[in-house]
Amino acid sequence: MRKIIFVIPPKVHLLDINGPAHIFYEAKEYGADVELQFISLNNKTEIESSAGLYFNQLVTFNQIELQENDVLFIPGFEFSLISNKTFLESIQPFLDWVTTQYHKGVHICSVCTGSFILAETGLLNQKIATTHWKYFDQFSKKFPYVVLAKDRLFTSSKNIHSSAGVSSGIDLSLFLIEQFFGTKFALDIAKEAVVYFRRSTSDPQLSIFLQYRNHLDQRIHNAQDYLMHNLSKAPTAEELANQVHMSKRNLTRLFKKTVGITIGKYLEKLRVEKAISLLSEGNKVDFVAKQIGFKSPNQVRFILKKHQDILPTEISSLDK
Repeated sequence: MRKIIFVIPPKVHLLDINGPAHIFYEAKEYGADVELQFISLNNKTEIESSAGLYFNQLVTFNQIELQENDVLFIPGFEFSLISNKTFLESIQPFLDWVTTQYHKGVHICSVCTGSFILAETGLLNQKIATTHWKYFDQFSKKFPYVVLAKDRLFTSSKNIHSSAGVSSGIDLSLFLIEQFFGTKFALDIAKEAVVYFRRSTSDPQLSIFLQYRNHLDQRIHNAQDYLMHNLSKAPTAEELANQVHMSKRNLTRLFKKTVGITIGKYLEKLRVEKAISLLSEGNKVDFVAKQIGFKSPNQVRFILKKHQDILPTEISSLDK
């Protein structure tokens, strides 16, 4: 059984903790062999959140025994505490404990300003991490040896994971569930949790969202959304640029820099996923061609042949 441990610090931000906790709760309901526990980083068993809601019957951190591949979440909480020297000195035993868990092979995750606490351990030095955009300057100044990613919803580096805050903790949780239990399982959990981009278990955009949407550039998100919703229209780069009020040259450059692949490659992945979904539902190839912006069924066959390794067995034959 994999333990999923949630730290409840004083003045914790509710969504930072409740979002990831609910995702893993749903995973457990779907059959994942996980156990959720909630702990304090001091000797208090009752903690008041930043919104005034209380957590009680917490277990003190040093009463928990973790093993390799267990997961520890450190959520964000009020910055006045995070930047308080006396408070930080008081939780030094907890910081030492976190370091020990990491060396055991435990996955250490931060949400929002929880990255400040994680950075206090020194585990983030020379690693990529992120935090809430509001605190970029403070983080960079205090932790100059951490590579701060300012354009990412979450990061992952050698069992150290960080997320920008609030709903991105949910994105990180889904990412971890995908790593542990597979993409199909993650899609099911997202659907159950009614995460907005998880519209169905067969929605072709879902895995692409997980792979290429963990950035914070709204213009590029808008471009990706437009491509997803207008596949049948086969939008050109010029049309896409007009939609997001950018020049074609600037969009092409920024898309590659932000997403990591070109617009053309991203569009191809969208088409492949959509084609697989439609064919799995029993649609004919000529219908699929129109839905993904192709003029002939042969174009569908050609693009799927390039991605033969990911085709489900039920659509390996395209003679429809």
